[in-house]
Amino acid sequence: MKTIIQLEELALFLLGIFLFNQLDYAWWWFLVLILTPDIGMVGYAFGNKTGAWMYNVFHHRGIAIVLYLLGIYISNPIVQLIGIILFAHSSMDRLFGYGLKYETGFKFTHLGSLEKSSK
Repeated sequence: MKTIIQLEELALFLLGIFLFNQLDYAWWWFLVLILTPDIGMVGYAFGNKTGAWMYNVFHHRGIAIVLYLLGIYISNPIVQLIGIILFAHSSMDRLFGYGLKYETGFKFTHLGSLEKSSK
């Protein structure tokens, strides 16, 4: 199952690259901006609940899609860009196993725990 999820996330990440390519921005903007949604981790400085909430806002694909579609509707390429970056980043994170966070801590995600099991 893990491989299927990773392949799905890879496909969604590639979709994000495709959508970015449809905008009139140089490629280096994608490389510069792809990690910016991780600013949501700053919330963990204020505790697990705030951290999870902020992280999840910056990594929620539904929000990314709404922003992208809003950008199309209002003909604003910057809003489209924000939506695409959020979408591609969240797909990239999930490809590596980083899911939306639970309030119990950063290592507890909807994809499972990030803690290494000791064997």
